[in-house]
Amino acid sequence: MLYGRADSITESYDVVVIGSGLGGMTAAKTIAKSGKKVLLLEAHNKLGGLATWFFRANKQYVFDVSLHGFPLGMKKTCRKYWGQEIAHDIVQLKSVRFANPQFELETDYTKSDFKKILIEKFQQNEQNVEQFFNFVESLATSNDTKLTNRELFEKFFPGRNDIVRLLMEPITYANGSTLDDPALTYGIVFSNFMGSGVYTFVGGTDQLIKKMRDLLIENKVDIKMQSKVTQILLQDRNVVGLKVDGQESVISCKAIVSNANLYNTIFKLVGENHFTSPFTESAKAVRMNSSSCQVYMAIKKEMSIPHLGDLLFTSTYPSYDDKAIMDIDITSRTFSFYYPEARPDQVDAPTTIVASMNARYEDWKKLSEDEYKRAKEKMIQDSITILEKWIPDLRDKLDFVDAATPLTVEHYTHHFQGASFGTKFEGLAVSQDLPKQINGLFHAGSVGIIMSGWLGAANYGVIVSNEVDKFLASEKV
Repeated sequence: MLYGRADSITESYDVVVIGSGLGGMTAAKTIAKSGKKVLLLEAHNKLGGLATWFFRANKQYVFDVSLHGFPLGMKKTCRKYWGQEIAHDIVQLKSVRFANPQFELETDYTKSDFKKILIEKFQQNEQNVEQFFNFVESLATSNDTKLTNRELFEKFFPGRNDIVRLLMEPITYANGSTLDDPALTYGIVFSNFMGSGVYTFVGGTDQLIKKMRDLLIENKVDIKMQSKVTQILLQDRNVVGLKVDGQESVISCKAIVSNANLYNTIFKLVGENHFTSPFTESAKAVRMNSSSCQVYMAIKKEMSIPHLGDLLFTSTYPSYDDKAIMDIDITSRTFSFYYPEARPDQVDAPTTIVASMNARYEDWKKLSEDEYKRAKEKMIQDSITILEKWIPDLRDKLDFVDAATPLTVEHYTHHFQGASFGTKFEGLAVSQDLPKQINGLFHAGSVGIIMSGWLGAANYGVIVSNEVDKFLASEKV
């Protein structure tokens, strides 16, 4: 059932899932399908986490916040855990474009096309290119955390920053990866994304999440939104329930899956005094990944723009630099184009454009109110100016513009430091060790670069749901 905002929950559950990101929703559905009684709690007024949307101008325009492309694996995961109807609406993007001072090109973002580009445009030896791809794919199953991305590229393409830009920049945009991160994380993401192209969901995030919500209810998951969890309750290092803001009674349960930020789960919802000192030290050492900014643009309904591809990676910075990509003095942007055909069920669907930029939370947090407003407006105007290279009359065609910053992410998701991509790689081990510290406490949030994005989130939800089933079947309950 779908609880109303004023409803008080008096039932007890086998499992309560905190947060309805794709990991939380997938975990909830998978656990419920095994016959367990599941409650899904969400602090926001809609499901989806960062896989979300919003309406503007009396619902004339709908903007997708994070639907900018995911690998083919998402289609397979959705087919297995969410059904064929959802999987059917996941389709391949046809054109991804790059435009920067080092090169301009267009690709379908498949491995075969990248090989062709490296050999023909960047004049690379075919054997070296093959060896690079084979090595990167082997990293996906490697345990080597010492080799960095920087060392990987220097090994195969020494001194070729332009090639690093081609192969690394989209991954940095996608999940905040840097040259100093472990190469094995790049291997997993690269193998997923640059194998069979980039995919998206036709119809928009709002339609996807609506279908997922209906399937959750169909599988007897109880859902209550606008319910912010304030405390996870323990007894002798065992989960016994939780408290929700505004509800006087405790919600009892045998296990909890937190889809919240890892830091918030440990230090806010539980409290460090409930963990061993070595674990707490490891958790404190986990670095948050980067945050993001976005500029949302709507084209007047009676107007159109040239077809510029599905994704456009642009930069005015002279070379690839992962630090520059996140700088508040923005030089790099990804433009996602949502043409009317992206929403076939919407009559007279307008064209919308989303400019996405990686960002550091601390750069925006330290601004005064006036500085923040100026920086936000500059970001909007600069994004329009950049796009005028391809659409000279863009300003005349715009009907609506809005923007979001890391502070927006923090406000709506409660993510620590407004992290869009969870934690760095070391967060994965801490997340997986939670049940060893607290019986019945599991985490399915975005941890480690390999777990970023829609596919990682959904798959991690499945992985954790299997662990929950094992726990409930054990003698620990």
